Amino acid sequence: MTELEFEYLRSFLKQRSGLALTAEKRYLVESRLTPICRRFGLGSLAELIGALKVGRDGALERDVVEAMTTNETFFFRDRIPFDLFRDTLLPEALMRNASRRRLRIWCAASSTGQEPYSLAMLLQEAAPRMPGWQVEIVATDISTEVIEKAKAGLYSHFEVQRGLPVQWLIKYFTQVGEQWQIAQSLRSMVDYRQLNLLHSFTALGQFDIIYCRNVLIYFDAPTKSDVLARLAAQLAPDGALLLGAAETVIGLTDRLAPHPKHRGLYTHAAPAARLGETAAVLPLRVAASV
Repeated sequence: MTELEFEYLRSFLKQRSGLALTAEKRYLVESRLTPICRRFGLGSLAELIGALKVGRDGALERDVVEAMTTNETFFFRDRIPFDLFRDTLLPEALMRNASRRRLRIWCAASSTGQEPYSLAMLLQEAAPRMPGWQVEIVATDISTEVIEKAKAGLYSHFEVQRGLPVQWLIKYFTQVGEQWQIAQSLRSMVDYRQLNLLHSFTALGQFDIIYCRNVLIYFDAPTKSDVLARLAAQLAPDGALLLGAAETVIGLTDRLAPHPKHRGLYTHAAPAARLGETAAVLPLRVAASV
């Protein structure tokens, strides 16, 4: 692959997915796109790039983007964002929304579903304290392939060993051959949709809690600023946004501000979050420890 070909791929991926590839990622491009060449009967990466330039094969374009996106995830990843949901965000939301009994959560870049299903399990554990509540979890990802895997809710033994408490594996999963399938009751709690964060997501509506973790790290600063501003527009006035441990809003947008007590948690800049003050008064504990 020539330098010009690599630069074309960088530009293509940036435009289609926001992915900002650095020069040292060239080896990654070659290793991930070579199987795409074989799949589409193309003899080399040069032929693949030529086909992309023609722009007549939507399936090829989609597969190239999906091959280059990272789908690393596991149940209760990094733990703290889920402890925060259980102990602070959910109790706060139940108090604020008590009159309308509705809660909306968005998991952006949800990959193969472990993040939204982790939240679904926490909500299931809290269900006795939420009679009559309408809870919606919307989960989106740019990749149609991982969305289909998430919908099926089938995971390997290795995947269920990563972060999932054994008592919840027994409680919420059924073994299907060599895989484990999460219960239909939990699968029905999550609305999976294909979505590119570079495109408008206003049609999704407003959310009380947004998880957008470990995706902004792949974007350049202008793209991060744009996505964060649009996330802020979809966040309820007293809502909460959770980013990955290596991500921040500082220097990227003035619409959101870090929470003073909880790392990785952001709220609208103006009310700078009294979030968490009442949770100490009315904690919501679930039966199992994550």
